[in-house]
Amino acid sequence: MADRLKASLLVVAKAPVPGLAKTRLCPPATPEEAADVAAAALLDTLDAVLRTPHVRPVVALTGALREARRSAEIRDALRHFTVIAQRGASFADRLANAHTDTHRAHGLPVFQIGMDTPQVTPLLLADSVERLTAHDAVLGPAADGGWWALGLNEPSLARNLRIVPMSQPDTGTYTLLALGERDIGTLPVLSDVDDMATARQVAATVPHTRFAAALANLGVLR
Repeated sequence: MADRLKASLLVVAKAPVPGLAKTRLCPPATPEEAADVAAAALLDTLDAVLRTPHVRPVVALTGALREARRSAEIRDALRHFTVIAQRGASFADRLANAHTDTHRAHGLPVFQIGMDTPQVTPLLLADSVERLTAHDAVLGPAADGGWWALGLNEPSLARNLRIVPMSQPDTGTYTLLALGERDIGTLPVLSDVDDMATARQVAATVPHTRFAAALANLGVLR
């Protein structure tokens, strides 16, 4: 089976702890409700990853999982992943180190996503990983100017992320510049769930997910 693996599929995730997760949903959500939405998004993402063929599932995790919403369900899902701790002072450092540590663990190209796109499907992830086999790198633009996915055939390139300003409208542009003169494939544009407006939009596209159900429990879809 190992020779059929195309990449490590890395999820960079934060434990959905109330007061620390999806705070831009508050209000109307309470900190506990916002963290529950984050937990639902993470679980939907982990499910999609586990149903994606020919990948090694990895999670780079930060935060106190014991204090998180749906912690038991998340722990159960993580049994099927290689779990590594995030390390680094800044988010850019943690991303770069997660790519490095994932490649060190499995020796495969690394395709990385976050937990803010619960609308990802196994088909989209499989197609995106396949695209990586034809390029030096692939980048999935986010509608807010950032990115939702980054795949690198040469994971050492992730060190270039350290100079990229994160969580800005021009993060995607700066990421492309940081990767330099390489053959970079572009993936479909997705919306990150950062605020209630995008949460509603994304939930409407995936009505049968945990994420949509968690939002429905808040009454924000009615």
